[in-house]
Amino acid sequence: MADHSQHHIVPKSTYYLIFTALMLGTGLTWWIATIDLGAMNNVIMLSIAVTKATLVILFFMHVKYSPKLTGTVIIGAVFWLLIMLVMTMNDYFTRDWLHFG
Repeated sequence: MADHSQHHIVPKSTYYLIFTALMLGTGLTWWIATIDLGAMNNVIMLSIAVTKATLVILFFMHVKYSPKLTGTVIIGAVFWLLIMLVMTMNDYFTRDWLHFG
């Protein structure tokens, strides 16, 4: 059985770099919100949010240096979230089909 008690040492410069990327992403999100791009505003801002969430999960939650099972559990959780979102959107988009009275 493998010994997973050893921890990966991450240099402080990595954390500072990730923090800077997160702050730039926040500023970029704010800047995009001030520009009228129509429906693309949401697409761009959600893309930035997903990128920022990925950085937080990989580096601040140490998933990048964790065993493969941790990554598998996170991928399963994201897949389950997508299933729930698809089911919710399916309900939301089909509500106009039912008119009573």
